[in-house]
Formats: sequence, C-alpha cells, structure tokens
Amino acid sequence: MKDIKIISYYTGFSVIGVALLMLIPMMVSLLADEMSVLLDFVISISISLTLGILLLSVSRGEVNKSQLEWRHGLIIAAFSWILLMILCAVPYWLSGHCRSFLDACFDVMSGFTTTGLSLLQDLDHISLGLNMWRHIVTFVGGQGIIVLALTFLFRETGGAYKLYVGEAKDIEIVPNVKGTARIIWKISIIYLLIGTFVLWICGMLIGLSPISALLHGIFIFAAGWSTGGFAPMSQNMLYYHSLSYEALAMVFFILGSLNFGLHYAVLNGKKKEIIKNIEMQSFYITAFLISFLTALSISKLGLYSGSISMFRKVIYHVISAHTTTGFATVYPRQFALEWGEAGLVMLIIAMLIGGSACSTAGGIKGLRIAVVFRGIFVDTRRLLSTERRVSVFKIHHLKDVVLEDSMVKTSSLIMICFLTLFLTETLAGMCFGYPLLDSAFEAASITGNVGLSAGITTADMPDMLKICYIFGMYLGRLEFISVFAFIGYVLGGARKICRKCLNV
Repeated sequence: MKDIKIISYYTGFSVIGVALLMLIPMMVSLLADEMSVLLDFVISISISLTLGILLLSVSRGEVNKSQLEWRHGLIIAAFSWILLMILCAVPYWLSGHCRSFLDACFDVMSGFTTTGLSLLQDLDHISLGLNMWRHIVTFVGGQGIIVLALTFLFRETGGAYKLYVGEAKDIEIVPNVKGTARIIWKISIIYLLIGTFVLWICGMLIGLSPISALLHGIFIFAAGWSTGGFAPMSQNMLYYHSLSYEALAMVFFILGSLNFGLHYAVLNGKKKEIIKNIEMQSFYITAFLISFLTALSISKLGLYSGSISMFRKVIYHVISAHTTTGFATVYPRQFALEWGEAGLVMLIIAMLIGGSACSTAGGIKGLRIAVVFRGIFVDTRRLLSTERRVSVFKIHHLKDVVLEDSMVKTSSLIMICFLTLFLTETLAGMCFGYPLLDSAFEAASITGNVGLSAGITTADMPDMLKICYIFGMYLGRLEFISVFAFIGYVLGGARKICRKCLNV
C-alpha cells in the first residue's frame, strides 16, 4: 500500500497538470465558436480532473516524500504516460475524426513521444481546438510530462531527481532538479515566442491571412521545436510551397534536437560548446556523411535537378530524420517508390541515430554513438600500447568527463535495446504482409520517434500492428528502463496476488 500511495500521489499531480492544459483548446474553441468541440473538452477535462483528484485522495496526505525510491520514479513516469495517453485521447475520440479509440490513443502516444505519425481522418478539416490540442500534446511531450509537473505543480520535492530520470532525462543544468525543470521550460517558452513570431511574419509574406499565419506559426513551431513532426494540414510542409518557411522550420527543429544543457551554456556565453561538445561533433559528422551519401544515391536516380531541389527534397529529409522531427516535403509513398534502397537505408540510419540526449529528440542519441565509438578507439589504443601505466581518457560534454567503462557499457546496452526494438518492429510489419524495406523504414521511424512514413501507417493497418507501434513509440521515448520497471512491478504484484489467492 505504501508503494501504491506514492505512485498514486505523483501520478495524480501529473494527470491534473496535463488536464489543466485542456483549458487552452477550450479557450480556442470558444473564440472560434466551436461549441461542440468545447463540449468535448469539457467532458474530457472533467474526467481527467476527477481521476487526478481520486489518485491524490488515495494517499490521504500520508505520503512521505523522503520515501520516494528509484523504482517509484521509474514506475510513476511509465504509468503516467499510459494513463495520460488514454485520458488525452478522449477529445480525439469525441471529435469523430478517429475510426476507433485505439486510433485516438495512437495519435496521443505519437504526440507525447514526439513521433508525429497520425491516424486522424480528414486532417484538413479538423477543428482549431483539436488542432491546438494535438500540438500542445506534442509540445508538452517534448519537454516531458514529469518536467511539467516538477516545474509548475510540485513544491519542494524530495527525490525529485528520481522522477526526472524516470522520463529518460539525466542532465542537471543547475544543482536543484526543480530548477533544472524550470530552466527547460523557460528556454522552451522563450523559443516559442521567438519562433512563433518569425513564422507568423513569414506566413503572412507567403500569403496566409494574419490569424491563419499566427496559428500555423504556433503549430509548426510547437511540432518543430519538440521534433514532433505534426503539421496542421495533411500535406505537411508541402502545404506551404515555400523554401523560406521550410528553412525556418528546419532551424527550429535542429535547435529543438539539441541538449537543453547546451542551450543553457550558449545562452550564458559559452559559445565554444557548439564546437567542443562531443555530441555536437557527432552530429556534424553523421549528418554530413549521411547527407552526402543520400544525395549521391538520389542524384544517380535523376529524381531532382538543381541544388535547391536537392536541398528541399533530400537534405531536408536527412536532417528531419536525424533530428527525429519527421517534417516532410514529399508524400510518404514517394520514399518507398522513388528513393531506391540506398536512399531508404540512409534515412533509416539517420532515424535510428537520432538527436541529442536530454533534448526533445528521440533515437539512440548522438552522445551514446560518440561514447561507444570513443570507447572502441580507447580500448584499441590500450591493446596496442606497450606502456604499463594506466591512461585516463576524457570526453567533453558541457564539461570534461572521464570516459569510464561503465559509461561505455551503459551506452552500448541502450543501443542494443534500440536495435532489438527496431528489429522486432520490422518483423511485426513483415508478419502483417508489408515489404522488408518498408517495414524497416516504418520501424526506424517508430523506434526513433521520428514520424516519416513509407505509407504503412494508416487507419487501415491491422489493430495489432497499431498496438505494436504504440508500444514501440512508448519504449523508444522512455528509453526502456522505466517501462521495464513498470512491467516488472505489475507482474510482481500480480504474482503476489495469485499466491495469496492460492493460499486462501
């Protein structure tokens, strides 16, 4: 009961925090005279707040915050995401734009994990309120649900770092974890204001009305900064037919894929971190190599002529895949039918590598790639060295850090987990009759929380594959440990109940 009270207490706060965010689409619906949509959100917020209060009442004020253990933080994060997926899917389902509640849950998990794949029907004609909600979901998911709760709801929280780590974040920008959470949100809000304003001006210059340009600016920035890939229109970035708009979106999703600690360091005058940081060096190398090889393979196919066309159709997608954003300037089936095997494989590699640690991006993360390769180099050097003395090797990640074997081991294990999940999702697609390369492309997008698609992800795909993809997005975003802890806790509890029943 002690465990249940602790988990219920913190989960209740997370549910209430996200439920209160529904006030924003409610306000938008009211201003847009969308009364039926407003009613959908009234029903949804009522359900969520009621459940949040019930979860808090389970503890009855008896929770001792000093009792929060590592396993609690992991379980709370994993449980909160599943529960909030169900609660936040209610307005999707009530809107009538989803064929089933499962489709609604798919879209919410895609938003929270900043994946960006969607099963919504008639996207071009959904309400402003629902469009605002889906972009709020992806914006909050990018920063983190627990980070949101730590910033605005929890007071002095004992063991806050255990909650923070449960959401696959481990950097402390300042010594206090709550202070770190607030800095993350301050950085995001500052960029939100700047990004929305810039996209608003650009939107008006390309022909959108002032109100439409403002809304599109909010939507595109929220999806770009969170590397979520959601767009307000079904054509995604093709809708705007503007190089300048695409380039601005690219700037913001690259910024969104960078470590929040790096943002904080640069904003405090440490501009050399952009060059010195091992994670940035990893990004420069992999982005350049993949872009070059992809452009080379596509140029041989003769699909696009001219440097501008190659940038908008090839380099744009490589960077979109590498940052795990998923914004696209071609239609999904064009990847499968026109890009050829080499082009698809390059994008798959980019999606699996992903962006930076402690950012809004998904994937294995550039830091882990750099640590593993650096570890291989160090071990090789040690084997070839004739010196008996012990050498200390360091990497620079915001500060000089000693490269320890445990760091390389942990990075390697996470890489193995990601690759195993990728192979599992690929096999799942093949089992349902999809081609190998298409299945691998979709699996990389799901595992890396990217959002690019080869055309498999539609409302017509089998329900079991939808469930597989939901679980894949969930595992990839929380980076396995929290989910494993939650599953172990549930199975352990079920086993104890069974034993008691058998003894009775």
